[in-house]
Amino acid sequence: MRLDGKEIVITGGTDGIGKVTARELAKMGASVTIVARNATKAQQVVKELRTAAGHDRVGFVRADLSSQKGVRGAAETIRGRLKRLDVLINNAGAMFGRRELTEDGIERTFALNHLAYFLMTNLLLDMLKASAPSRIVNVSSAAHTGAKLNIDDLQGAKSYSGWRAYQRSKLANVYFTYELARRLSGSNVTVNCLHPGFVASRFGSNNGAVSRALFGVAKSIFATSEGNGARTSVYLASSPDVDGVTGKYFDSRRAVKSSAASHDEQKWRELWRASEKLTGIS
Repeated sequence: MRLDGKEIVITGGTDGIGKVTARELAKMGASVTIVARNATKAQQVVKELRTAAGHDRVGFVRADLSSQKGVRGAAETIRGRLKRLDVLINNAGAMFGRRELTEDGIERTFALNHLAYFLMTNLLLDMLKASAPSRIVNVSSAAHTGAKLNIDDLQGAKSYSGWRAYQRSKLANVYFTYELARRLSGSNVTVNCLHPGFVASRFGSNNGAVSRALFGVAKSIFATSEGNGARTSVYLASSPDVDGVTGKYFDSRRAVKSSAASHDEQKWRELWRASEKLTGIS
């Protein structure tokens, strides 16, 4: 399969499944733009990906996606740099053991894992529509199973646990996907989300020695490779098998049923309105 002439943007493309996803899509001939916080690291990854792909149509945009200013700046740069946008992959995410607030006064897990998806997508949506048929791919997780979203306490101000905050953010990814698919009906822009698997990446390494040790043991026993973890992202971004498929949750390149809680349509709309308020997007 070739993707020559396709423009793809992926957030969090310097590590883990994001990096592998970017590499595989570039090897198919796509032009790939990585959005990353660390410019030095991104420059090195761009060199690696250009070598792997055999072309120089790989670049990066520097942005801290936990900051709304960072998301807006990245979107503005992308709009100025690219003439079209065929695929947007919202991949960047993290888990934070302690409750922290961003410069916008928003809990960091929710800001990075959900609001960055919401804001980046909405800021680039007209490009995606103009380039249709086009695709949006949201990396969620099976961690959303068992989570419930309290619209009155989206940021864990009343009670915070790093793992529960991460679970809720991944449920928010599914809500966002389903509501966006509903809103984009008939636009020829598809949006799907996925579970990449428990991947042997650097995830969880930002939470101190104890957390790193626990994640390290779990990864050594249960984790799949980054290559396997990226397969579904690559599939949803590129495969003709999913032409026109939208509003689905995928695992191992198959559409499967997400959690029962994720099908609450009222919650989809409530989260959308709350996200609009928090980002100033209408």
